[in-house]
Amino acid sequence: MTFNLLGKVRIPMEVKELILQAEDIHKATELISSKLKKPVIIENKNFELIAYSSSFDDFDQTQQKTILSKKCPLFIIDRLKKEGIVQSLETKPHPIRVDPIEELGFQQRVVIGAKHLGHTMGYVWIQESNEMLAEEDLEFLEEITSHLGKLIYDQFMKVNAKEGRKEELLWQLIHHEYGSESQFRHDASLAKLQIPDRFSIMVFSVTAPQYKFMLEHLEDIVNRFRANQHMYYLKTEFQMILFIEGRKEKHMSSRDIARDLIDEVKFETGEEEFYHYLIGVGKEYTKLYYMRKSFLEALEVIETANFISPRPETMPREFAKLGLYRYLAALYEKNSSEDYYSEDLLLLIRNDMNKQTELLLTLEAYLANNGKGKQTAQELFIHPNTLNYRIKQIQEMTNIDFSDFNMKAYLYTELLLLNNVDSYYERYKSALQK
Repeated sequence: MTFNLLGKVRIPMEVKELILQAEDIHKATELISSKLKKPVIIENKNFELIAYSSSFDDFDQTQQKTILSKKCPLFIIDRLKKEGIVQSLETKPHPIRVDPIEELGFQQRVVIGAKHLGHTMGYVWIQESNEMLAEEDLEFLEEITSHLGKLIYDQFMKVNAKEGRKEELLWQLIHHEYGSESQFRHDASLAKLQIPDRFSIMVFSVTAPQYKFMLEHLEDIVNRFRANQHMYYLKTEFQMILFIEGRKEKHMSSRDIARDLIDEVKFETGEEEFYHYLIGVGKEYTKLYYMRKSFLEALEVIETANFISPRPETMPREFAKLGLYRYLAALYEKNSSEDYYSEDLLLLIRNDMNKQTELLLTLEAYLANNGKGKQTAQELFIHPNTLNYRIKQIQEMTNIDFSDFNMKAYLYTELLLLNNVDSYYERYKSALQK
């Protein structure tokens, strides 16, 4: 791919004056297209669609995708950045001719940056197809783009004002800061905020301040994901709060959408960086009054995940599945303040330390799998006979009764603390020396 800077010539004033008087970006786009007799697309600086000439239907494949998805395809953006086109648009006031990329369905076109107050607000793309623009057309583009930059800026400010009002209402909703539901629905209608029939609140939080840059990447993923799903989001310095709308007649559909988004984020960020996010999903509700409740539930999952270090992959991200994890922090405080220990688990820890066995790990897996031997053996990558031998050792060494549900529930909770909270395990090790 190559690009060339194109020169200037004098052009007639009539059409230009009409465009310079236009106060609507869509009207200006149609005027440009009519003058040049070419398909025209205008995007903002994030390559999101602002306007296109509706009178033309011979857009190439790339432009068709842009119109359908409201954003230029990522692989095209990456190519333009790699070839230096985007960088040149920042510094050069002239139109740039971009060669075709046939394998991507990208025909030859001319692009120019639209600036306002010294900042690039967006880009104007003219598809040339079989006939190149004349020099007077290029001069025409150069002389109108400052006005186009202002129109893009004005539209951004209007949209931003609407989005700001939506955000204000959403903050009020999750903090119960509105007078009545009817008043809220009235205000939401004026702000064109769509109220879901069923919903869950989902929160992403970074594990440490140095990872807050990852929220920018997360926002990109969410914006692509929500092109096919209806959702809003709010941002703070270290968190993103998502309002996930479920399908009206499908119970728990917002939960399913949340799971799909988590999978997408994990795929996009990669295994290592993904675990710099703490993720909580509140339960699904159908009444606005419970939106704050779903939000607080999501935060409780995150607080629990933040308490556990290291966090196991098995820990639920959904409040509805949090189970015993919900009580770990309270039990930790109570047991630590009372200097409480399980004598049975102390015996197993001593044996593991002295004889390099794995009885504690085996016990946790066995309890987690509800005493299912085959499943436990597979999880531990050991032979079933090896598992049976270890369980027999545990029974001979301790007073654990695997037929006693209360004992099993208590032991499993204690094991969650031992294996997931480093300081708790250190307390047990210290107790061995007493």
